[in-house]
Amino acid sequence: MEHLINQRVKNIEISGIRKFFNLVADVEDLISFTIGQPDFPTPDHVKKAGIQAIEKDFTSYTHNAGTLELRKAACQFVNKKYRLDYKAESEVIVTMGASEAIDITFRTILEEGTEVLLPGPIYPGYEPIIRMMGAVPVHVDIRKNQFRFTLETMKPYITDKTRCIVLPYPSNPTGVSLSSDELREIADFMKDKDIFILADEIYSELTFDQKHTSIASFIKEKTIVINGLSKSHSMTGWRIGFLFAPESLAKHILKVHQYNVSCANSIAQKAAYEALTIGINDADIMKEEYAKRREYVYNRLKSMGLEVVKPDGAFYFFVKIPETISLNSFDFALKLVQETRVAVVPGSAFSEFGEGYFRLSFACSMANLERGLNQMETFFQQQK
Repeated sequence: MEHLINQRVKNIEISGIRKFFNLVADVEDLISFTIGQPDFPTPDHVKKAGIQAIEKDFTSYTHNAGTLELRKAACQFVNKKYRLDYKAESEVIVTMGASEAIDITFRTILEEGTEVLLPGPIYPGYEPIIRMMGAVPVHVDIRKNQFRFTLETMKPYITDKTRCIVLPYPSNPTGVSLSSDELREIADFMKDKDIFILADEIYSELTFDQKHTSIASFIKEKTIVINGLSKSHSMTGWRIGFLFAPESLAKHILKVHQYNVSCANSIAQKAAYEALTIGINDADIMKEEYAKRREYVYNRLKSMGLEVVKPDGAFYFFVKIPETISLNSFDFALKLVQETRVAVVPGSAFSEFGEGYFRLSFACSMANLERGLNQMETFFQQQK
């Protein structure tokens, strides 16, 4: 019966991140710098809120868009943090993680033959959904621009078919962000264009050198902001995301969401409310530790002679594989595991523009970072 499967689905491959992670998962004594999962537990007070929701039988469907108390808390959160102004009743949807928010956005705004501009390299979660919609992903090479997806880099790729531009900042896999001036320049250019902006800001609470700025603060009417609690509150498994959009757009996205999942998990919504209110600054503890690790890893990588851009946020380094190593990124990562028992993600997982690089996540203990980087340093010395 496989010949009856939707051809667009058949053409999609499993994420290169997961593919490599699964391949090496059974290696003994492995030091993994692969998955983008905070190594901190969900805050205790947030877990207790989830437990109380179960004990009080808060286990039924909620409003399709999420409980009103949570939507109000989400709007207050982004207003306080990023000066964004959204109406809780009609301009925010609680989703099953940021991934569902991306899915329902593309399914709402894309049509056959429309184009979506993406920076390259980029997280692999966008392209398959775009292709399933019959739309066309257009990658813009940002490697020579310090991984910055600026107006100058995207303008040559904008056509009358361009329907959406994806701005994922801080970026996975590079950790690079955009400045307020760079975002304003994009917003000013887009004001008279019939193009949506999808701003994936899931790492917005994990920035180091500058406070996060959302492009929606300049051009709300054309922007869909996606955020969530996976990274800011170490709640990856709780699957709570948020989608913010003008009412005229949100009302249509809500229809897709309704038929997709009905509503987000009710128990997780109670925990999310706790996270956004009592735990509004919970990310600060993690961010302080990540900042220390970033400095350590950056100095170690530079001392090895590796080419790398220092990340502005998130918890990744995107590192150039030395020219002395004549392997593609997948084979390089496999050899690294075999010879050092250190796992990184091949750059090819992040589009063709990631080839020749590898992603290193520093969302792990300092002890593991030190041990793993020591083994990597020995490996690179042997390749010279």
